[in-house]
Amino acid sequence: MTDAIRSAFNTQAAGCRAMGAPFTADVLDALSVVLTDDTRTGARVLNWQGDPLGDALKLRLCGGLHALVRSGKDEALSKLYADQAGDVEAVLRVTLSRWDDWLYPWLDSPPQTNEVGRSGALMAGLMVAADRLGMPIEILELGASAGLNLNLDRFYYRLGSLETGPSTSQVRIEPVWKGDAPPDLWPTILSRAAVDQNALDPDDDAVAERLLAYIWPDQPTRLARTEAAIAIARHYPARVEQGDAADWLAARLPQPQTAGIARVVMHSVFWQYMPDETQKRVEASILAAAAEATNDRPLGWLSFEPEPPSISPM
Repeated sequence: MTDAIRSAFNTQAAGCRAMGAPFTADVLDALSVVLTDDTRTGARVLNWQGDPLGDALKLRLCGGLHALVRSGKDEALSKLYADQAGDVEAVLRVTLSRWDDWLYPWLDSPPQTNEVGRSGALMAGLMVAADRLGMPIEILELGASAGLNLNLDRFYYRLGSLETGPSTSQVRIEPVWKGDAPPDLWPTILSRAAVDQNALDPDDDAVAERLLAYIWPDQPTRLARTEAAIAIARHYPARVEQGDAADWLAARLPQPQTAGIARVVMHSVFWQYMPDETQKRVEASILAAAAEATNDRPLGWLSFEPEPPSISPM
């Protein structure tokens, strides 16, 4: 099993290089070599009982190391990360030994990054909805984490040939865009509500720091964008309720919907983490609500997922 664990670190490293994060890849490759049973953290990683890839085991440990860097507690590790060059294996050997107890709890839970870059796709979908429906929107977001994307109408966007949104926003979403731009019709969002199994409060400094630690250190633009999104969330708080997405939606969708307002259920990179049974219950709630929808009380389902949810026939 140890070989499979080490291989998982190398697999993640290859993925990081492909996504333009070479230093994070170097850290992962070094960890595959230097982890040993001599530390509690190393022993726990090397004897992991779950799926090291599916459990994001490697990124849990990377988050802990980045958090340690950001804390300024370890000068040698901080210099390594600042330079993004040096004897990575040697520094990590010392770090794993010296900060064993500090790093160990980072293995307890998978990363939550609340990536605001996904708002590019979500906003494009809302612009299509605004264009087609011609009415304001209320958002119900599933798997919202800290709720950063609930403020997507407070971000600036460059979506292909279209530049839109508040030009002074510190959150600038400029994805690689192929094909036509979405319709140039800014949506009016009247209300926003959300749920997450592990809802996070961006107003909590420790929570905010944890979100930032999970971002790869060789992605400074993404780090700055997330810091700006946290600042916006603190100024415009949007509470995320803690709970099961299927339970929450089953209770929320039957609530009265005002005529002339579109209700949109949205989620991003969330569907794959739900058990099959939860997926079926969410789908059933949406389809049941859709059957009751009318022209003046429409319902939309907006998702940005690696594999879009499949809708079963009624």
